[in-house]
Order: sequence, then C-alpha cells, then structure tokens
Amino acid sequence: MNEQDAFRRSPELMSIGETALLVVDVQEKLVPAIADHRRVVFNTRRLIDGAKILGIPVVATEQYPKGLGPTVPELAERLGPIPDKLTFSCSGCPEVFQELQNQGIHKILVAGIETHVCVQQTVLDLLGDGWRVYLAVDAVGSRNPLDRDTALRRMDSSGAVLTTTEAALFEWCQVAGTPQFKEISRLVRKVPS
Repeated sequence: MNEQDAFRRSPELMSIGETALLVVDVQEKLVPAIADHRRVVFNTRRLIDGAKILGIPVVATEQYPKGLGPTVPELAERLGPIPDKLTFSCSGCPEVFQELQNQGIHKILVAGIETHVCVQQTVLDLLGDGWRVYLAVDAVGSRNPLDRDTALRRMDSSGAVLTTTEAALFEWCQVAGTPQFKEISRLVRKVPS
C-alpha cells in the first residue's frame, strides 16, 4: 500500500499537535490514601515522560496545596509551574486550558486523583466545553475502589474515552522505527518498583 492508498487517521485517535496531558492533583498528603497509589503515580510519571519525548504539552493542577501539600516530588520535578485551585474541577484554572486552545489543542488525556471528585468534575466540565477527553484508567485513583469504578462508568457514559497508559503512549507515538518509538518502548517495558 502506498501513501495515497493509506487510510486517513481516525479523529477518535489522539495525536501529536492536537493533544495535551492533564495531571490532576497528585499531591503528597492525598496520595497515600489512594487505593493502589503506587500504580497511579507510576503510570502518571510514564505518561509525563512519554509526552515530553513526543513534544506533547503537559499541564497540572493542585487542589488546595496549603492543606493537601504539593504534587509528589517524582512528578513535580517533571512538571513546570503548577497552578492551585479551590474548585474541585480544573475549570477553576481557566488559563491552563486557554493556553492549550491557543496552541490548537482540542483533545486532552487526563490522569490524577481523585477519580470521583476532581478528575470526574474536570472531565465532565471539559466535555461540556467541547473538548475531546480521554482518561487513562490505570493512572487515576480514589480512596475507595467503588468510587473510582463508578466514576469511570459515569465518565464513559458521558462521552470520555477510556484508555490505558500503554495504549495512550503508542497512540501518541503512531509509528515504529523512530528514535521516539524506541524511547516509548523503553517506558512501556518499565515495571513499578
């Protein structure tokens, strides 16, 4: 098949140039209470690293850092300035999304905590504002697994696209045989310590 015969890329897929990563409130005082929190932090870190390899914008928020502390160090060291908010939804940081829109970004992959509070309210607000929203289900968490699972079902039924860290990394990468693909492949093979 030559390039003329190739399918157009599906608008359902994320790609470089139109997608960003949003890391929601992965903060020091809240993380230890999250069920399977090591998985959430590990996969969020892999998403940040993969986004940086591929040149995908990464933004983050912190919920009331005075009470919940800053973003966990292994993520904070990979992120730029992180705006804080009091609203549960990241819509309380409109400058973050305006900057992404100014860059032509209209799709966003969401990771973070808690799935049923800040993540869910953010996802629903983004959908309501016309964004195409993807959710890395292995990079979100709640204290109670029932809250997490219920929120995932609600966001799915509302139009968010559920995916995994590995699927998102390869979807962003799009092709094998590039230096970026080799770096993404190394990220995918890592296991939590």
